[in-house]
Amino acid sequence: MAKRENVIVGLDVGTTKICVVVGEIKAEGIDIIGVGLCPSKGLRKGIIVNIEGTVNAIKDALKEAELMSGVKIESVFTGIAGGHITGINSHGVIAVKNNPLNAEDIKRVIEAATAIALPADREVLHVVPQEFIVDGQGGIKDPIGMSGVRLEVKVHIVTGAVASAQNIVTACNKAGLEVKDIIIEQFASSEAILNRDEKELGVAVVDIGGGTTDIAVFNQNSIIYTGVIAIGGDLITNDIAVGLRTPIESAEIIKKGYGCCYGEFVNSDENIEVPGIGGRKPKLLPRTLLVDIVEPRVEELFLLIKREIKKSGYYDSLGSGIVLTGGTVLMEGMVELAEEVFELPVRIGIPDSLGALSEAVRSPLYSTSVGLIIYGGKHIVRREFPLKGGKVFDNTFKRMREWFKEFF
Repeated sequence: MAKRENVIVGLDVGTTKICVVVGEIKAEGIDIIGVGLCPSKGLRKGIIVNIEGTVNAIKDALKEAELMSGVKIESVFTGIAGGHITGINSHGVIAVKNNPLNAEDIKRVIEAATAIALPADREVLHVVPQEFIVDGQGGIKDPIGMSGVRLEVKVHIVTGAVASAQNIVTACNKAGLEVKDIIIEQFASSEAILNRDEKELGVAVVDIGGGTTDIAVFNQNSIIYTGVIAIGGDLITNDIAVGLRTPIESAEIIKKGYGCCYGEFVNSDENIEVPGIGGRKPKLLPRTLLVDIVEPRVEELFLLIKREIKKSGYYDSLGSGIVLTGGTVLMEGMVELAEEVFELPVRIGIPDSLGALSEAVRSPLYSTSVGLIIYGGKHIVRREFPLKGGKVFDNTFKRMREWFKEFF
């Protein structure tokens, strides 16, 4: 297979699926040239619990993507999720020694904002500047060249468990891959499904995966809140398995084929065939029974999401409403039920068109992996953050400086 210097790869290591998307950087943008998808093995609620199972699943997805793209994949941008991900807003202040303001002043004020106490098992994943304040004047995006004696910055800091990130890197290394960077999954998804107007007016991205639900809130074109709920589509599958007395595998098939979380969409005369357990004969059950199982669980999840966003203090700032993405939102009735619970506009987030294979990834399933290659396409020229054979976060301040570059 040929190596291409302008090829970028996104790897989504999820609880229920491993997804690889290969993109080629061209003058007109990124062209998707390969996709690989296989069931995930070895993860629970977004965290690796079996390295070998995860490695084998990554290799299977890689093989499929390499065959489609004709490219040997050696490095990836990968996502990270799980209940260990936390985000906080911080504020830094410095006295300015020289005028006009320069890049060294920006570095110092960001370092002041990120001087927070962290447990030994946690590290900074992302530092995103929100706004700069010069002598009390706020709302400044680029203070370089301005004059002042007091410089402040507001930043959003995302932290994660070092062990969880290192396990992802280890799994990738064992699959023969170098990790160029690790990005939280809700941030990656937002790259693929949000537009600038939504980020400016205020929007919440809700990525409902198999094991976790990842939340990111944007306002004034900056990320202002991140959160994770350790509940996802797997819990709905388990409820179906118990309620219909059918194996987990069959419950997942039933959820994907007949699942609905909005009772008004189902007729009382609709029936579904449910496989039995332990060699018992399949049985015919009304689809309304399936809705009675699924709808309360999805409504409960939406209420938890609503509470999480309200806890952030930005719920009333969501002028653009909610954007749902992730494989679970493919279920019929998700938008209608979400609008009732959130009392806000809701839409399904689908990756925008990206070349000849864009139709292959026009699904909420691929939001994270497509977002990872969009992110990589923006930043691959500026930096490489090789993690192979070393600690995941050896140089935090280097990462902060790079985030400042990305901000502009």
